[in-house]
Amino acid sequence: MKYLHTMVRVTDLDQSLKFFRDALGLREVRRTEHEAGRFTLVYLAAPGDADGPFQPQVELTYNWPAPDGTAETYTGGRNFGHLAFAVDDIYAACQRLADHGVTISRPPRDGRMAFVRSPDNISVELLQNGPALAPAEPWASMPNTGSW
Repeated sequence: MKYLHTMVRVTDLDQSLKFFRDALGLREVRRTEHEAGRFTLVYLAAPGDADGPFQPQVELTYNWPAPDGTAETYTGGRNFGHLAFAVDDIYAACQRLADHGVTISRPPRDGRMAFVRSPDNISVELLQNGPALAPAEPWASMPNTGSW
């Protein structure tokens, strides 16, 4: 058995790619359009994961609006907690996200862990790869914002 991917439904594919690809730094590894089913699948992988179709990935599923323009809406369930990624520098990763307009919900005050949310309110945890970094400003004194 091998873990393949986590699928999250998104309401705006462009906004979700700005978050997951541009701000978070994942790379798009595959995209398929399904005209008959009226949906698009975009698979993303962390830069440190090996290439290939069977590496851990995030699958963004965008269900196209109905012909009348009605779009689906989604609410988060308690059975889904969060996605988690190890990063080489938690402060640099959070700064990159903030520079892209992402709110840092739980700043890395401890030099080890932070949380942000995607445009569709998916919670994403960032963990420092290896030992925690020394506490540093502005992160050390930054309060939580919203829920994470």
